[in-house]
Amino acid sequence: MDLSRINDPSLLKDMNTKQLEEFAAEVRQFLIENLATTGGHLGANLGVVELTLALHKVYNSPVDRFIWDVGHQSYIHKILTGRGGQFDSLRQYKGLCGFPKRDESEHDVWETGHSSTSLSAAMGMAIARDLKKQDHSILPVIGDGALTGGMALEALNHIGHEKKNVTVILNDNEMSIAKNVGALHGALGRMRSAGKYNRAKDDLEWLLKKIPAVGGKIAQAAERLKDSMKYFVVPGMFFEELGFTYYGPVDGHDFEDLMENLNYARKTDGPVIVHVMTKKGKGYHPAETDVKDKWHGVGPYKIESGEKIKPVNAPPAWSSVISDALIKKAHGDERIVAVTPAMILGSKLEKFGEEFPDRLFDVGIAEQHATTMSAGLATQGMKPFLAIYSTFLQRGYDQVVHDVARQKLNVTFGIDRAGLVGADGETHQGVFDIAFLRSVPNMIISMPKDENEAQHLVHTAAEYDEGPFAIRYPRGNAKGVETDKHMRSIPVGSWEVLKEGTEAVILTFGTTIDMALDAADRLEKEGRSVRVVNARYIKPMDESMLHDIMKQGLPILTVEEAVLQGGFGSAVLEFAEENSYTSQWVRRMGVPDRFIEHGSVPKLWEEIGLTPDNMVKHLKELIPTKQQRA
Repeated sequence: MDLSRINDPSLLKDMNTKQLEEFAAEVRQFLIENLATTGGHLGANLGVVELTLALHKVYNSPVDRFIWDVGHQSYIHKILTGRGGQFDSLRQYKGLCGFPKRDESEHDVWETGHSSTSLSAAMGMAIARDLKKQDHSILPVIGDGALTGGMALEALNHIGHEKKNVTVILNDNEMSIAKNVGALHGALGRMRSAGKYNRAKDDLEWLLKKIPAVGGKIAQAAERLKDSMKYFVVPGMFFEELGFTYYGPVDGHDFEDLMENLNYARKTDGPVIVHVMTKKGKGYHPAETDVKDKWHGVGPYKIESGEKIKPVNAPPAWSSVISDALIKKAHGDERIVAVTPAMILGSKLEKFGEEFPDRLFDVGIAEQHATTMSAGLATQGMKPFLAIYSTFLQRGYDQVVHDVARQKLNVTFGIDRAGLVGADGETHQGVFDIAFLRSVPNMIISMPKDENEAQHLVHTAAEYDEGPFAIRYPRGNAKGVETDKHMRSIPVGSWEVLKEGTEAVILTFGTTIDMALDAADRLEKEGRSVRVVNARYIKPMDESMLHDIMKQGLPILTVEEAVLQGGFGSAVLEFAEENSYTSQWVRRMGVPDRFIEHGSVPKLWEEIGLTPDNMVKHLKELIPTKQQRA
């Protein structure tokens, strides 16, 4: 079948089990072939092929609402809803989004990218449905790893309390992005081993009805026995205690088992959990046998061998640079511990865990807990390093303010994926952290220009004793520079001049330094002299250098790969106002006031005008001509 020509899921309605199995095989092959070229979330989607087909066969999207949590497993849903022909553009600039997207299709009713939001959204939709006197189904599909997120547990509690008709599909593959952790994961494991709970309960109920009701006492005892069966068959019965009817475990790759339980769930009144067991990477040997989950999100690869197609002799990833520096520092400082919310692999902390197994803590998808736990560690004289993606740090903002900064606790935030991240798109662009951290008292914010400066900043943060310290670093590979044998502290708030100049100044940091040097070199060839400053401390700024620049009346161009509102450039303008430099010329370049969609980082730089060409243009407008100077 030509999957690119499917318009809607109605073709599934008349398929029998054998036809569904054949179609599932075609879908898997389609995914394997297409993602070998574009990259994407392969493992998660291979694991939910049968589940997605069964859902679309039993239910009727978009009348029935499918909510995908996290959303990276929605590729089959996209194929079935008319987007198979766009898969050659998946996660490419102006192409098909790798997550649900409301303006792509009426079948995408909720946009996701961050974990654990589906159940709260489902509750909101259920309330709206009931107020409107409608009767459609609402089906959040959530992974076992996402259940560790606080929002998910809050929503489960509310849905169960209100007895709303919501059917939660628990996609249990025993992994999220890496091996899951926590007591809830253990409870699910006991449920997996307990067999068909509801089938056993129904069989028991049938038997109890055969007992003659003598004086009512046997009947009452029988009911108590039936109710206690759930505690015997499934230890804990967490979901039933919250008010849900529990079906499962269900074989997520067996169509008959899936459809039997989904049809049963559809007829059940009140909140339902359908516990579906799936195999991540199902049907593609390299992904199916991947114990470290390196096939969760992949770039291009060779289909036959599974070999990843990567640049030859590329410098180490920024995450590895920071992790290696942390290991180096931790060997001499037993106070250093590493904390991460389910991102050991992404933040390259595997080696730290191998060397210091008792000093690495993966708390699961729980950014708020990770932040406050780090604060608790700091109160006891430890030096926690919290490795967290910029986009996920947003979820721990209150804890940063209330628990860390307010108490001036020495937590180091390793802000990974800072800046534009590319293919994952607007839900993952790490462009807001400067703006939301810069307003927080006691916070230090820094960003290194290369590997050597990165290791020195890690050392500085570990030695700092006056409050929280953030080190931002981008996605991708570092620059490949040599590093000093011994780490040293970089004075907090100090900047460095990378290129001298007398007519204007570029203030920038991190990923945009090379652009600034390129622009200054071009202008130098035209006889213009532009100074380039590595503003490695975003907060506090080098006020001594700023006073010197502004007293000379030099025009300033600030450049940042972050949002302009409340960002570094705003800080420079605030400094000018506060110090009465009323005639100072300051122009800012950065991310405009809109969400930036997916595409390669260079393409996105070009789209928002963050280029050397634009720097040259702005500087030519800022630098006075000879006539103006005269």
